[in-house]
Amino acid sequence: MGDDHPKEECGVIGISAPSSEVARLAFFGLYALQHRGQEAAGIAVSDGRAVRLHKGQGLVGQVFQPGTLDPLRGDLAIGHTRYSTTGSNSERNVQPYLVETIHGPLGVAHNGNLVNADDLRNSLLERGAGLQSSSDSEVLALMLAAAEGETWEDRLANTMHLWTGAYCLVMICGTKVIATRDPWGFRPLSLGRLPSGGHVVASETGALQTLGCESIREIEPGEVVVLQGSLCRTVQALKPREPQARCTFEHIYFSRPDATWDDLLIHQARQRLGEELAREHEVEADVVIPVPDSSMPAAIGYASASGIAYNEGFVKNRYIGRTFIEPTDELRRQGVAMKFNTLPANLAGKRVIVVDDSIVRGTTSGPLVRLIREAGATEVHVRITCPPIAHPCFFGVDMGTYDELIAHQLSVEEISDHIGADSLGFLSVERMMKALGRDDGYCNACFTGTYPVPVQLSLLGTKKRFDGVLG
Repeated sequence: MGDDHPKEECGVIGISAPSSEVARLAFFGLYALQHRGQEAAGIAVSDGRAVRLHKGQGLVGQVFQPGTLDPLRGDLAIGHTRYSTTGSNSERNVQPYLVETIHGPLGVAHNGNLVNADDLRNSLLERGAGLQSSSDSEVLALMLAAAEGETWEDRLANTMHLWTGAYCLVMICGTKVIATRDPWGFRPLSLGRLPSGGHVVASETGALQTLGCESIREIEPGEVVVLQGSLCRTVQALKPREPQARCTFEHIYFSRPDATWDDLLIHQARQRLGEELAREHEVEADVVIPVPDSSMPAAIGYASASGIAYNEGFVKNRYIGRTFIEPTDELRRQGVAMKFNTLPANLAGKRVIVVDDSIVRGTTSGPLVRLIREAGATEVHVRITCPPIAHPCFFGVDMGTYDELIAHQLSVEEISDHIGADSLGFLSVERMMKALGRDDGYCNACFTGTYPVPVQLSLLGTKKRFDGVLG
């Protein structure tokens, strides 16, 4: 309620740790990845012979209790926390997936989205495969189960070239945990070594640090990592695509501020986004405030570059979470007031710059501006640390359809009027990439409409006419 951000993708973790309680390690690793998905969670553990699985809908702390972790015994584990992108949020789409194969049990967890999933699904159905879910992650699992090769890493390497789009994959099979990342590098995946022996792969470095990992590095696009016992070996299964297509929104919003990706600390990257925003969209004001929490580093950067004082303007209710208790009609009409309260003493009689990371559907910014005015602000200037989101994402992020994206329907001036701001400024693509210190290597399709891989018209979900395949 009252959240107009792009919705998180998913988080994955894989662990090989001899003589350790890997289920508990996986649990705390998923806890550190909870922000990447709050709809469902699951952990699969293997002792080298059998794979035991527990998964369900809800937050990590709701799905797993001490009693549910106890049966999950072994040296190997994979875990997943889910936000539904492809496939509805239902029990049958909860990961990891566990399938029986002629080579033994195979568990798979996936973060990302394949743009050719429909074609792959139809091919499996034509061959008589029994699909149980609507998720492209199950398609990956069944393709691996039927793949040719002497070992699971061979089967993975022989299948990856068929997948188009975003995938970070962790597999549990026999005595191994295997992980890989798509050759475009859309989603983050990192590797670390446990002090007690063994290794961990995870969607963010913060999860590895939570488990005490050392020698943390990013897994390369197209690289396959095999964890077996306390050993780790790698092979470059696919050549990295050029240019790369890292998701810019990892820096803008998704990743925790303590994460490092593409050799950039997220907190510092967000501060630089705020600094560039201040240089591109100057305005006379008395105070800079963030929309908590992800915009706080950017607001600090904006204040530093502009010389305007930084202060808190909102208090966020961090415990509203996902509730199954419906609010009353009156509370529902209040919208964001259930999630934010203002600090009038910091806003009354002042010209306010409010920094946020994005505007997607335009449902939150207007109520936030209204709250600031009701607190006594004389002017409200909205500044956004990314360009206007005018195009959907097909690589694992829920941005909405063309018909839902306000920047696809309205100009910047019209959006400013719609949300009731005195002025509105978005960071340009050029300034955004300058803040990241990069010329290319990132996917900015949600801003530009130029997709790094071809996207078929059937995926676009709009009546808007296009003259061909985007790419």
